[in-house]
Parts: sequence; C-alpha cells; structure tokens
Amino acid sequence: MSVEVRLIDPLDALHSARQEAAFRVGLVVPQSGPLGLTGPSALDGALLAAHEVNAGGGVLGRPLELVLVDGGGAPGPVAGEVRRLLDAGALDALAGCHTSDVHRAVEAVAAGRVAYVYTPPHEGGSRLPGVLCTGLDPYRQLAAAVRELTASHRVGRWALIGNDYIWPRSVHRAAEELAARAGARVVLERRIPFGAVEEALEPLLDALRATRADALLLSLIGRDLVHFNRGLRRSGLDRRMVRLSGALEENGLLALGGDDTGTLYAAMPSFATLAEEHRQSLAERHRALCGPWAPVLDAYAVGLYEGLRLLAELVARRALAPDGLLTAAGRLLHRGGAGRAPIHLARAEGLGFTVLSR
Repeated sequence: MSVEVRLIDPLDALHSARQEAAFRVGLVVPQSGPLGLTGPSALDGALLAAHEVNAGGGVLGRPLELVLVDGGGAPGPVAGEVRRLLDAGALDALAGCHTSDVHRAVEAVAAGRVAYVYTPPHEGGSRLPGVLCTGLDPYRQLAAAVRELTASHRVGRWALIGNDYIWPRSVHRAAEELAARAGARVVLERRIPFGAVEEALEPLLDALRATRADALLLSLIGRDLVHFNRGLRRSGLDRRMVRLSGALEENGLLALGGDDTGTLYAAMPSFATLAEEHRQSLAERHRALCGPWAPVLDAYAVGLYEGLRLLAELVARRALAPDGLLTAAGRLLHRGGAGRAPIHLARAEGLGFTVLSR
C-alpha cells in the first residue's frame, strides 16, 4: 500500500515551489537528541494520520502535507527553524511531540500565527492563543498510579529522579503532594542534565541506598531513562525498588532489553497491548500501511496520530482561529464522545507491558 502523503524537508519547504492547494503542517518530532529513539514511531503515527486524511479527500479538498522539523535539538534552534518556516509562509499549522522546553520555545514563535497542537504529557499551566495541548498534566497522569503503588507495595519513602528541565520540575512538585496524600514522603530529589546520567549514576545509587528509598518516580526521558535503568539493574537495586515512569513506552523498554523484575511501572495514555478495539484497529492499519517490521506505535505516536486527526477536523470545521481554538476543540471532542486523554497503569513484563488499570 502506498502512503498518500508528502513528507517535505524544511529546506525544500523554504525554497521550492509550493502547491497552492496543499495544507501544510509543520511536524516537530525528535529525530535526534534525548527523545530520538521515539522519533520513528512518532513519524509513523503522523504519516498514518495524514494518509487517512488524504485518502478521505483531504481537508476541505486540500491534500495534507507534512514538513518534518527535527524537534530533538535545543529549544532555541528548533524554534528558530519553525520561525523561518512561518515567516516564509511555508506552514498553515503545527503539530508536535517533543520535550516541553522545546514546546515552550515553539509556542512563543507560533502563538497567534497558526494553530499548534502539542500532544505528549506536559507540565501543565496556561497556554498562549492558538496552542492546544492534548496530553496529560502531571497531576492527572500520576495521581492514581502513585496512590495505587504506594498502597499495594506499602511504600513509605519515594525518591524523585529526572532530567533538569520544565517537565520534570513540574512532575516533582506534583509528586511531593501526591506522595503525601498517599501517606508516604519524598526522601530524595535529583535532576540531571541531558546526557549526564552515566557520570552521575554512582552518586545517585549511593543516595538511594543512604535514604533507604523504597520507590522511585523517574522523570528521566529517552536515552537517559534507558541508561539509568541499566545502571540500576547492574546495582541490583532494580529488584528492591518500585519504579514508576511517566515517560517509559515500548521503544524505551526494548532499548533497555526488557524487564522481568515486576517492579517497573509506567503511567501513559496508551500501550500497544491495550485490549481496546480502537487501539488494536490502529495497530492493524499501521501494519497494513507501513509493513510488519514498522516500529511499534507507542503512546507518543498514538497521541500525535490523534492530534493530527483533530487538527484536520478543526480545519474542516473552519475552527482554527487562535482565540477560539480551545473552545472549538473541546466541543469537537465532546460531540465525538471523547474527553481528555485517558491514563493507564502498566507493568513491564519482558519486552512488553501488562496493562493493570484503565
């Protein structure tokens, strides 16, 4: 099956003639950097969404095209590339799945100019005009999981370890409150710069031993999350501590080599093993389009797929005005029987996840 969507390089979008009829979306997804291992899945999710939109006649009869921007770099350069594309009139809208620091930088250059749909779990807070976040804030993502794991594993001491940027800071603030509500306390909090986990590993392990933490909330992402869990495995602490992540998905678990401890959990909007008809149908359509060896559609990919489909529907309803985007999106989701993103708690078992609650 051929993919009915054009994927365009930013340089081509800037310097090549554009089909006037096309509706171009800047697709900001990591092809490098800390979240680079999720990039292939996210790109597949976006391609599937655009293919289905185009196979259904496009948006108001216009073919949907994607301009791929690598969202894996530092916030300033990524936002600079988006600004150049917007200044050139090369984009009609934006959709993204990347870190929250990149999101805030992109938001600053896109707000009030085009609609921008941001799909992964995020740090919460207010947004500028025309920016729609479809993912989960830390309280909603983690509240049930922290409560359930604290009770079921009789956790008394939580430790918090994450990367040092806006999303983990927000996660840690929420986690302190959620742990207290569940009858536990936070005994350790550390934030590590991107790429510095391996050099910081031994001091982190020593601190975990010294504080006698029995549960660990991880807001590390991508490669750093993989490196830390590998180090925890070598130390033997992985079997002694409950671990919960709001960023672990199938690609990260595969990169880790799987986990058989029974102590590694993830709280995410979607898992490949989720036994729901719409999730399994999505996986089947993905395999039919991209082949049996295509990367798994993880939670990030599913969120981006749904965000692009929502964006196309908003275009079709002529509801992209920045001052009315949130209202229009809310009404559309309500009419379709959908609410805010769901959350599921799952346990890593080998190379996959077993969904425990939904």
